[in-house]
Parts: sequence; C-alpha cells; structure tokens
Amino acid sequence: MSGTRQNIQYALALVPESRGEAPVRGLQGTEPPVAKPIPESPACEEHLMEEVCARGNIVRAWKRVRSNKGGPGVDGMTIEDAKAYLREHWPNIRSQLLSGTYQPQPVKRVEIPKPDGGVRKLGVPCVVDRLIQQALRQVLQERWDPTFSEHSYGFRPGRSAHQAVVQAQRYIAEGYSIVVDLDLEKFFDRVNHDGLMARVAARLSDKRVLRLIRAFLKAGVRRMVWSVRWTRGRRKAVRSRPSSAISCLTISIRS
Repeated sequence: MSGTRQNIQYALALVPESRGEAPVRGLQGTEPPVAKPIPESPACEEHLMEEVCARGNIVRAWKRVRSNKGGPGVDGMTIEDAKAYLREHWPNIRSQLLSGTYQPQPVKRVEIPKPDGGVRKLGVPCVVDRLIQQALRQVLQERWDPTFSEHSYGFRPGRSAHQAVVQAQRYIAEGYSIVVDLDLEKFFDRVNHDGLMARVAARLSDKRVLRLIRAFLKAGVRRMVWSVRWTRGRRKAVRSRPSSAISCLTISIRS
C-alpha cells in the first residue's frame, strides 16, 4: 500500500464518528460559486460558425484529432486517408458548414462484451466528423468553461480526476467525514435532446451551430457486434457483420 493511501486512511480514522458534514462557510446556497460568463455581443454570436471554420481553429482541431489517433468510422476512412481527403474536399465541407447544410455520417457503434455480462458500448464517429466536433468544441469551450463550477473537474481543460482526489483530501483535513458518490447511469443515452438543445440555445444564437449540434445528436448509429474468443488464455475481440443503421440516442460533444 502506498504512503499516500495510508495517509488518507489514517486521516479518515482520525475523524470523530459523531461529526458529519462540516457547515459550508460563507455562501448559503447549495450551488458552488461559478465564474461570471464572458459577455458576448449578438453580432459575435451570430458569426460563431465562421470562428469554427477559421483556418487556425481547424488546424488546431486537426492536430488534436491526429494525436488522439483512433480507428475509422462507418466510412472506413483512416486518419491518413482523411488527410488527403480533406485537402480536396474541405472547401466544399466548409461551404456546407457555413450554409448550415452539413450532415454528419452515422456513428459506428461497437459493443464489446464485459467479462461479468452485458456490453460496453463505444461510439466511433468518422474522422471528418471528429474534426468538426473538435473544432466546435474548441470555440464553445472557450466561452462556456469560465461559467462552470469551480468544483467541477470532469472533461475540462487543465483539470483532472487526480485534482478532485486532492481536493477530497483537503476536505478530510478540514473535518468532513461523509462522502457521497453517485453516477447518472447511461446519461448520454437517455438525456432528452429537446431539453438539452433548449439549454444550448439559451447560450448561443447562431442557428447554423444549433442545427449542426442537433444533426450530430440525430445522425444515427451503425452497430458493430464483437464476439470474444480465447487464444492461449487471452481474450480477443473479433468483429462480426454489422447490422443496419438504427436511431441514434447519443453522441457526446464533450465540454
């Protein structure tokens, strides 16, 4: 057992049993303070898609997609294939984005069996769609991240689960003894798209961006089923024949 883990357990053991949640000092509300949103002019918001398609933003997005690697989507196009494809077709793709007519391809759904039963569902967008999603994320993240809770650590630039653990250790040192751990099971599979889009629309007014986000949500999936065979004591996933496209319930544009 590492020294850090021993210190954490020792700190927990020192907390008196009669002590529960320490009172929150200062603010009385249950929602932690957040940074004030950066004001945006209506004219700026109306030209959000131009920012998404700007050369510098696209170049930065491509570098991120390439560094993340990842396999091809339903079109079978690899990252290397996409590099040549984009040289030829990017002007047309950009024109579709600016006109609000771009239609993403279905997501490749891969289902990998879990050892204890059930399946783990993975969604693999096409490389071109990953590029567009990343470019959109970069623009929205710069606007929205400063408005998120200072106590939020998930899927945010410069933040990690390790920082959340460090903060939990500080709470222990301050005298907290109750930890609540919860998870919204299959949230992105079940989130109401209309409710989600209503909240997004409250933050931006570029109709083309709103149409693009909804198009990703409703792009559909093509399901790929993987079987598992054992080879010399090791599990190996083997892809079987894909089924027809089905209605998409989720695609996450991470923020």
